[in-house]
Amino acid sequence: MKVEKAKINDVEQMHELVNYFASKDEMLPRALSEIYENLRDYFVVRNSKNEVIACVALHISWADIAEIKSLAVSEEQQDKGLGAMLVKACLDEAKALGIPTVFCLTYKPAFFEKQGFHKVDKMELPRKVWSECFRCPKFPDCEEVALIYSFERRVV
Repeated sequence: MKVEKAKINDVEQMHELVNYFASKDEMLPRALSEIYENLRDYFVVRNSKNEVIACVALHISWADIAEIKSLAVSEEQQDKGLGAMLVKACLDEAKALGIPTVFCLTYKPAFFEKQGFHKVDKMELPRKVWSECFRCPKFPDCEEVALIYSFERRVV
């Protein structure tokens, strides 16, 4: 299985996958229109039947920061490294674009820490990243943990 850029035919499956986990309160829901509008942000993994079994988005927030969001791996495919592959694809794209910092807000910080992210206080993130939060039904009592990955701090 490989990570590829999402295509228009993937959107409904991505929507179903993300909102399945959102219904379990494990991530934020995404409207179908939002996925279509931001399709270029998404990567997917498909199975041998060409069905989307995992997805993630890298959304550019500003010149120096991007967000990983909507990381979802179908329950049957978890613990096979697909989430790590998707995060790596996002980090590779951010690095190629010259974006020095990638952040995420998650209910599963341990996974992202294994990928090289470290926890930060949400208030350390620039205000620009909060544009989506104001529409969230959980705002301002969000329980997501903020983590960042900085290319500038790493020696390659």
